[in-house]
Amino acid sequence: MKNSVVIAYYNGKEYIKEQADSILEQLGAEDEVIISVDSDQDGSEKLLRDLAENDKRVQVIKGPGQGVVKNFQNGLIHCTGDVVFLADQDDVWLPEKVRKVTACFEDPSVTVVVHNALISDEELKSLNETTFQWRDSEPGFWKNIKKNSYIGCCMAFRRDLLSRLLPVPDSIWIHDQWIGLLSEQLGRSVFIDDILLLYRRHGGNVTELTHGSVISMMKKRYDMIMEVNRRIRRWKREDAKKK
Repeated sequence: MKNSVVIAYYNGKEYIKEQADSILEQLGAEDEVIISVDSDQDGSEKLLRDLAENDKRVQVIKGPGQGVVKNFQNGLIHCTGDVVFLADQDDVWLPEKVRKVTACFEDPSVTVVVHNALISDEELKSLNETTFQWRDSEPGFWKNIKKNSYIGCCMAFRRDLLSRLLPVPDSIWIHDQWIGLLSEQLGRSVFIDDILLLYRRHGGNVTELTHGSVISMMKKRYDMIMEVNRRIRRWKREDAKKK
């Protein structure tokens, strides 16, 4: 089973080397890390080039410059592995993450896996909460519409789903919830209690621990529900044509 890891990169010089090292030491010789770069204006161009030159498993590609969702999508379309891991540029993978997550995919009914993580400060000191505690993590469509527990840096899914998951609609504000909700419709989701990542929080994070306004949250949920339903109807029409 070949693994692909996708990182949507944006001026992440401070943490990317530590994160890349924690990932690469767990991967096999045929696995790959795709880094889609929207910006390296923090002086990280040479660092990224060195990562790719020093390890043939690392591919650095130019991002579309249209935000985090489009940047992740750009990385996803370049994947060749059987299982796709999403990764942030600033976290640290703990030992056994790849082994424990990929073991779940030995069950052919499993389409997406989510594991627990320890929320940490910028120096990786514990903030005494896990992502499962923070998000009340468990599977279920309406549960994850109300309070999303599909956190990208803690997720992996089968690459053969991409033909149905992509493209991500423009109205969808975040890719991981979209992938998780749709993957549930295509098979079984598994949530692993084990802490397999240090989830680093600092001033430059794209995703914050706080909520937006009530109106913005309602709009995001409405858009997600409408687009998920629209995509499922499209699947059904496509499948009907094949019969």
